[in-house]
Amino acid sequence: MMATTDNKWLPTQETALLSATYFGPVQWYQKLFRYRRCVIEQYDNFIKQTYRNRCVIAATQGTQVLSVPVEPARNASGKMLMRDTMISDHGNWRHLHWNALASAYGESPFFEYYEDDLRPFFEKKWKYLLDFNMEITCKMCELLDISPNIQLSEGYAHVEELTETATRDYRDTIRPKHPLPDDDFMPQPYYQVFRHKHGFLPNLSILDLLFNEGNEAVLIL
Repeated sequence: MMATTDNKWLPTQETALLSATYFGPVQWYQKLFRYRRCVIEQYDNFIKQTYRNRCVIAATQGTQVLSVPVEPARNASGKMLMRDTMISDHGNWRHLHWNALASAYGESPFFEYYEDDLRPFFEKKWKYLLDFNMEITCKMCELLDISPNIQLSEGYAHVEELTETATRDYRDTIRPKHPLPDDDFMPQPYYQVFRHKHGFLPNLSILDLLFNEGNEAVLIL
């Protein structure tokens, strides 16, 4: 989906298998930066309360979760593939999310610099969550000045099928609740607007890193 170009930042490992994310955490974008190829799983089941449709930001009272509402499954099993998950217009969430970002980061060093690039994601309507997430990913990579090689999966990749390949499976590792160990990720402190109140809050949405560090955000990755 995004071909690697003459990137001055050379990825050092092979393939990472990832779930799609909504303004995913720093850890997720680290994989895009570090791996030669990243495969985004589109044939997994949509799971609530994951980064597939939520991000975590730093607000004046601490961390704040922003969740994209989705339409319920239309089958008896109650399950639906990520690629088939549709965004709901319930609750005027786009307006609420943008206001939350403006409130949390309006005083950050780089919010005004990037707001025109990001505001359209809270004005235009996408039908499918996967399409929305992939458009966000493309824009964030552009703003971070990284050019990862990203592909969508062609079928669900079972764990046992990955054992003979140079693929690291992060689909269940990177999650907001009870994340699994990741020896390759060590949160690096950086400036945060509310650090004086809450201390450094690690592994927040990539938006937190971008708004606070601007074009130096890639150094954290």
